Amino acid sequence: MPKAFVLINTEIGSEANVLKDLKKIEGVEEAYAVYGVYDIIARVGAETMDKLKEIVTWRVRRLDKVRSTLTMIIVEEQTK
Repeated sequence: MPKAFVLINTEIGSEANVLKDLKKIEGVEEAYAVYGVYDIIARVGAETMDKLKEIVTWRVRRLDKVRSTLTMIIVEEQTK
């Protein structure tokens, strides 16, 4: 199952609203507001790489008040 971390920059003051909307998107497994260069980090998963790209491109990046994103595809997942 393909997964990715998506780092998100929002418009100033809109972090909470974007985070709330982000958590409603199917495929978003986790999402957190963070301090630093980015405002939000989300982990996204899908059945296929095409579906993952579709979620990031057409759902996450199109959210109102999202200014930019950086997507990092997970190549190896650590298990305990």
